[in-house]
Amino acid sequence: MRQIALDTETTGMDIHAGNRVIEIGCIEIYQRQPTGREFHVWLNPDRDSEPGALNVHGLTREFLSDKPRFAEVADRFLDFIDGAELLIHNAAFDLGFLDRELSLLGHPVRISARNPVLDTLKLARERHPGQRNSLDALCKRYQVDNSGRSYHGALLDARLLVEVYLAVTAGQGSLVLESAAPASMQSIVDAVVVRLPRRIATACEMELHEARVSKIESKSGKPSLWRQWASMPI
Repeated sequence: MRQIALDTETTGMDIHAGNRVIEIGCIEIYQRQPTGREFHVWLNPDRDSEPGALNVHGLTREFLSDKPRFAEVADRFLDFIDGAELLIHNAAFDLGFLDRELSLLGHPVRISARNPVLDTLKLARERHPGQRNSLDALCKRYQVDNSGRSYHGALLDARLLVEVYLAVTAGQGSLVLESAAPASMQSIVDAVVVRLPRRIATACEMELHEARVSKIESKSGKPSLWRQWASMPI
């Protein structure tokens, strides 16, 4: 399966206040292995970032002034994510902003209608209910090194998200039965051979066992199941 970890940075949290996307970072994964393919752009929003957002990502209007606008990279972005499942932490936020950017260009289709989406925040809350499940908290829980995250960055956060996702879902790979596999559950069980070491009881162990069985019979007043089984013809 082809998957893409995706993250964005924006000029502010409120989409209805005219805030814009200023960074997109994507990391491609195939069959649970990063492929080395990435998509990363900074974008000129033609406005200042709100103070709270600027403190988080540090991307000033001056730095972004010579960067492309979303319209210039939209097609490349859509081509990169085409056909992939998107891994997004708090997907509603990022998709809301990306859909807004596309709608400004006249794209009527939402990204979630083009691509399957796995919200890793919801996944983490299912795995760890009642706990903090921010990306930083998950990095700490799964021992993912995020020491370089002095500021949030879309590409850096996408890379961390890949490591966190693989850690959270470790051991959850699909079990695929080949067409030549046994057809019934009993034949599957029969096909699994468990070889246990053979051990013969010593004379002392047999004596202790006999005494234990006799004691049980004395208390119950009837022959033990062990003797009934042992007296059966082979």
